[in-house]
Amino acid sequence: MMDRTGNCIRETKETDIALTICLDGKGHNSIDTGISFFDHMLGGFARHGLFDLEIKVKGDLEVDCHHTVEDTGIALGQAIFEALGSKTGIRRYGSFILPMDETLALCAIDLSGRPYLNYQARFTTDRIGGLDTEMIKEFFYAVSYSAAMNLHLKILDTGNNHHMAEALFKAFGKALDAATMEEPRMKEVWSTKGSL
Repeated sequence: MMDRTGNCIRETKETDIALTICLDGKGHNSIDTGISFFDHMLGGFARHGLFDLEIKVKGDLEVDCHHTVEDTGIALGQAIFEALGSKTGIRRYGSFILPMDETLALCAIDLSGRPYLNYQARFTTDRIGGLDTEMIKEFFYAVSYSAAMNLHLKILDTGNNHHMAEALFKAFGKALDAATMEEPRMKEVWSTKGSL
């Protein structure tokens, strides 16, 4: 396969983002969003998905974390979309059930070109570190729509809020890795329509 790297530069009045992802990496990452817990989550996504990921964000955190988190999701989705190119020869579907201590999370992905998010996770605290827990859904919504992927995320067993969030991000990394892998028996786009 070709070098599958995607980039996104996003500059608005609310955020300034530079992001690069390599789908065929080793899990190396350098992430600075200004929100330490969010950095930790994105690092887990990259490490467990074996994506090389660089993110630098300057956002209006004096307002709140909303714009920083949502715009990072938009930028990540656009970079994934660019890195995938025509999607020729990839497995397209990926899923993973990830345990983290008492918590169990499910992620399933279809790189169909049709954006959709099904998100079922209820947190019992409003914030984890500097990240509003309601923004976790907004992040994944932004990724799913910018990358044009069908994304299902569910917490199957609840528990510690940190564990729940981390399980979602790591499961997303594992499922996306599976969906973007090369399928040696498929030399074209895996669709009856001929395109994704």
